[in-house]
Amino acid sequence: MTATRPTGLRAFYEDPAVPVASGPERSRRQAAMLARALGPEPALIVDIGCGDGSAAAITRPLLTRHTLVGLDWSQDALRRAAPRLDHAVRGELTDDGLPLADRSVDAVMFAEVLEHLVDPDAALDELRRVLKPRGHLMVSTPNLAAWYNRALLLAGVQPVFSEVSLRGIHGRPGTEVVGHLRLYTARALREFLVAAGFEVVRVAGAPFHGVPRPLRPLDRIACAAPSLASILLVHARRR
Repeated sequence: MTATRPTGLRAFYEDPAVPVASGPERSRRQAAMLARALGPEPALIVDIGCGDGSAAAITRPLLTRHTLVGLDWSQDALRRAAPRLDHAVRGELTDDGLPLADRSVDAVMFAEVLEHLVDPDAALDELRRVLKPRGHLMVSTPNLAAWYNRALLLAGVQPVFSEVSLRGIHGRPGTEVVGHLRLYTARALREFLVAAGFEVVRVAGAPFHGVPRPLRPLDRIACAAPSLASILLVHARRR
């Protein structure tokens, strides 16, 4: 019997040519936030949308006391991620939901996933289901209102991170198509998480590895004001 080939968005994300890694500085900052939140007690952390495990390789030294499980729908990504994780599991947020029991997880890392989702409301409902009461949710996502995007919009240019097609980049700087469907400002992300049943503990910023080298010092300075940063980092807890 011939296997059914994935179509549409699923085919896009199963394509090994589509970038699945994010910047190392974002990973380090997010892992440090989670390490401080968890403290010394061993915990179960699930990295949902773990991609090829490059973020896990960076975060592992900061989370050595804890069990790190990676979950992704791409078999190709999981094969690459497996050596960097305690466990690598195939799963997704749609259909029957995550292969995790109710209230079974101490912390969820949800890094650079939210912007790819057709139904982010259902996704947050599922994350809330698997998290223990007061469990930690670490979200990172590109900032629609990043400092340079504000200038680009004033000039009538499509903002960085936004995509109008899965076949090419149009109307903005950059060349890589990564499948962004939604973008958030710091205010919108905070309100969205609260409405989904989470308490926002902290909002921070991280630089973007794709910023041109001459502008990277400015990008790092902007992290001091999360609403201007390239990447939004949010620590939330399940209410």
